[in-house]
Amino acid sequence: MKERIVVKIGSNVLTTPEGKLDITRMSALVDQVAWLRRKDYDVVIVSSGAVACGRKELPVNETLDNVAQRQLYSAMGQVKLVNLYYDLFREYGLHIGQVLATKDNFSTPTSLENLQACMEVMIGHGVIPIVNENDTVSIQGLMFTDNDELSGLIARMVKAKQLILLTNVDGVYTGHPDDKGSKLIGSVAPGDDLSRYITSEKSKSGRGGMKSKYGTACNVAAQGIRVIIANGERTDILPQLIQTPTEVPHTEFIPSL
Repeated sequence: MKERIVVKIGSNVLTTPEGKLDITRMSALVDQVAWLRRKDYDVVIVSSGAVACGRKELPVNETLDNVAQRQLYSAMGQVKLVNLYYDLFREYGLHIGQVLATKDNFSTPTSLENLQACMEVMIGHGVIPIVNENDTVSIQGLMFTDNDELSGLIARMVKAKQLILLTNVDGVYTGHPDDKGSKLIGSVAPGDDLSRYITSEKSKSGRGGMKSKYGTACNVAAQGIRVIIANGERTDILPQLIQTPTEVPHTEFIPSL
């Protein structure tokens, strides 16, 4: 079986500072995933960005609560997001398929088996799954914490060798990334506790943050899967992590044996 990699792409990677979809960066990441496929890796993408896409499509005058906003914007934005992925991957002759998941899909053996069967038949036929939370039907209290949590569940389900969490910083630092005295932590061994370095600050465009990524990385690494937190804004970050990992900044969580 080919080695499987799950790549989670955060909202802050896919959007501009103004909150618009960054099509140039999205295209660059598709180029890199296509490179992984040429190197004989199976890839699953967990992609944020639907809500950001939808928010720019339809300005709303009245005040909507958080659930209504997510339902409206994700419903519209997911169409745009997946269509863009479709067009970009088609240039390489690669097929994609959309998978929208909810917590219910992981709550019972039957639901989990159905989702796993869907993923396996797609991967087995060379289709790249594009996974996102189904925000249109998820309600508060039954939502994933964010797509970091979802990507961890997907990585375990498809028996991935690696989970790569792409964000807009190079990894976990000993302080705020913008502080001159902060240092990047390159490697995290099983049992290492970095909680003193992790803040609860959330990302500008999404629901996650480094606290979420750290929690996901620790949980997934404990299941025997290598986890990397890296900067999705860096040029050719995915090929560099595969070919020359010692030359590109990132934080690696070493899996438990």
